[in-house]
Amino acid sequence: MKASDKTKDIARERISILFEQADLVFKKNKPLANRYVSLARKIAMKTNIRLTKVQKKKFCNHCYSFLKPGINSRVRINNNKLIIYCSECKKYTRMQL
Repeated sequence: MKASDKTKDIARERISILFEQADLVFKKNKPLANRYVSLARKIAMKTNIRLTKVQKKKFCNHCYSFLKPGINSRVRINNNKLIIYCSECKKYTRMQL
């Protein structure tokens, strides 16, 4: 196992931990949850790792805020597309199902 493989494994683990923590802390402290998302994105960009589809759906592509369906986002399905509306920045994100 190369050193770069180890760093990527550690980075993936930390990214998943940050998303879990963002989910736990969201109700009490929204800015902290958004900070966790930004840290996870920075780790992914620095180590050149793609986020999973599930992780990509958990934050807004425009304002990068953590999204909770029903609280600060709306999720709709239309013509085999997942449409996520962010209540923070009032923008839509469309994803193929």
